[in-house]
Amino acid sequence: MDIQQILRTLPHRYPFVMVDRVLQLEPGARIVAIKNVTINEPYFVGHFPGIPVMPGVMIIEALAQAAALLTYKTLKLAEGDGTLFYFAGIDGARFKRPVTPGDQLRLEVEMTRVLRGVGKFKTRALVGDCMVAEAELMCAYRNGDQKREVR
Repeated sequence: MDIQQILRTLPHRYPFVMVDRVLQLEPGARIVAIKNVTINEPYFVGHFPGIPVMPGVMIIEALAQAAALLTYKTLKLAEGDGTLFYFAGIDGARFKRPVTPGDQLRLEVEMTRVLRGVGKFKTRALVGDCMVAEAELMCAYRNGDQKREVR
């Protein structure tokens, strides 16, 4: 998948699109995607001035977006159908080393379960052969056209 296909599938837009390209995708099984980390990312202005480090939450978000792409293809959802993915849980998140401008994040996501609107994924992010982060993610998906009840 190139960036145009990604943009037709995910509802995210700049500056929050965290997947630049999909290298491999096996519906129901796994996805391998790329996030090119550049100095132009807006969070580098304040994280940290003079020592730019990609926030761990942004690495997790990139992994979640890759998981969403895998789920779209697994469930054969139509591009732009309004389905939204929400975090339902993050377990075992570990960060091994900083990610800095010029790095290319390799996002590897394995689908472990999809049941009743919730997917579970084993994920890891690498720079080269070095693992920089890992986590087990749980994401709920819903049609975005549904109104949210405010309490």
